[in-house]
Amino acid sequence: MSNRKNLTGMSLGAIAALAIGVFATKPALADTFVPLPGAELVKTLSDGTVVTVRIVGESATINPSLGSTPVHRNAWVSGTAQVELAGTGAEAGGIVVPGYTVGCQVNIAGGGAGGGVEGASDWEGNASVGASTSGELSLGPGQAKSFYILDREKADDFGNESHKVYNVFSGGSGSVAWADQTIGLTGCGGYAQARAFVSVEVVTENVTSWVTVWGKPFSLG
Repeated sequence: MSNRKNLTGMSLGAIAALAIGVFATKPALADTFVPLPGAELVKTLSDGTVVTVRIVGESATINPSLGSTPVHRNAWVSGTAQVELAGTGAEAGGIVVPGYTVGCQVNIAGGGAGGGVEGASDWEGNASVGASTSGELSLGPGQAKSFYILDREKADDFGNESHKVYNVFSGGSGSVAWADQTIGLTGCGGYAQARAFVSVEVVTENVTSWVTVWGKPFSLG
């Protein structure tokens, strides 16, 4: 009888230890796939050239807690930029500049923002947005930054290394696709959002113009 009691006590102890181990293990955070609607903008330039810029096949996969802290976010984004020209400058060609803007506790849902290759743009006319070629960003509350998808290494006229954030297209159409581009955000303790943009420069015989289309903002957690 004594042996039976001892064995029962040991069994209960083992069960208790197992239960503690189970409750001490935190469940892994699952990635969230977010399909996005993309965007389209059609603009007629002053010389009659019609520029259509689209973001298609856009999506994001969100991991809300990179580093297991609330100030770390990680996402992988994919999409395709498409450009079509028609009218007077239908064969003019141009350059395509895709990228993303990321904001920490700041509204990035409004329009009127430029995302051109010059490297700066405005959100709502008041939030300065610097641009780089890296998706690894550190932002505090009220801050926003842009980065470009492309970082093409190319020798300049003197043989030195240079980096281009655009893709050149000729004729009436062009496109740029990206898959699983990383957005890594640190330092943001509140809500964070990101938003795709595609800027296109078209140079015809009479007009040089930038056209920018913005995708729908999405949460980074």
